[in-house]
Amino acid sequence: MLLPHFDDTHDDDFIHPEQRAQAASKSTWVSVVINLCLSILQIVIGLFSKSQGLVADGIHSLSDLIADFIVLIANHFSHQDPDDDHPFGHYRFENAASLMLGLILLGVGVGMSISAIHKIMHHEDIPQVHSIAIYVAATALIAKELLFRYMLRIAKQVKSSMLVANAWHARSDAASSLVVMIGIIGNLMGYPILDPIAALMVGCMILKMGSEFAWEALSDLMDRAADDSEVQAIRQTFLSTAGVSGVHNIRSRKMGDMIIVDAHIEVDGSLSVREGHDIAVNVRNQIMQKHRVIDVITHIDPV
Repeated sequence: MLLPHFDDTHDDDFIHPEQRAQAASKSTWVSVVINLCLSILQIVIGLFSKSQGLVADGIHSLSDLIADFIVLIANHFSHQDPDDDHPFGHYRFENAASLMLGLILLGVGVGMSISAIHKIMHHEDIPQVHSIAIYVAATALIAKELLFRYMLRIAKQVKSSMLVANAWHARSDAASSLVVMIGIIGNLMGYPILDPIAALMVGCMILKMGSEFAWEALSDLMDRAADDSEVQAIRQTFLSTAGVSGVHNIRSRKMGDMIIVDAHIEVDGSLSVREGHDIAVNVRNQIMQKHRVIDVITHIDPV
């Protein structure tokens, strides 16, 4: 599954970092409360009803709770002001948080898969699940799907890839709850092996999701460029600025959900140094106002 990318770069779509921080905090605290309640309910009822799939889903919800706190911590530190050690700010805390989310998912997925495989290999010892497990699984499915839709709507409003990752983490929970519910139904119908098979499928889903999140975050930490559509929009802003006759060698790199840009701008060679400098300052201000860019480095080429 490919993660959504944001390519809206018009003036009306610009989101102030403070707005993004507030939205991230609010949506994540909602997720904390829901995941805390679900994880306790699923693990307790899972143990009582002897459903490995429900316990696995509860552990998945618990991993979401840990992920939520990572997001809260990253959201706090990423919006701190630049300092001597971090002159471009602390936005990459968001990338680091997304990487940690991916690694958590990988670890949870491996552990759940190993446990499920062990149960499948010793399927004669699998007990019948109590019927209460099906109601808890259905409740978790509905709650997680609603949580996903809420978090994704907030993430798209503020254009935060970290929040998108956390929202899709919730969607993976909804999908896993559906699989678990099917496994519980199969167990109740006389096919007990379906419960650990459901747990194994959940583990594989978590592994896939974790690898995607980890790779996306690692790519950003290695100075991945912004999307082509976003770079083209920035190019148009360069060209539409008074005094700029051309632009080339545009380079970009991600800093969290923000961007750093450097470029060569072409100006009239007969202009004075001060006039060329004023054009460079103006184009920098235009880029930073219209796009999610935190710094613009320009080199003036006389033509």
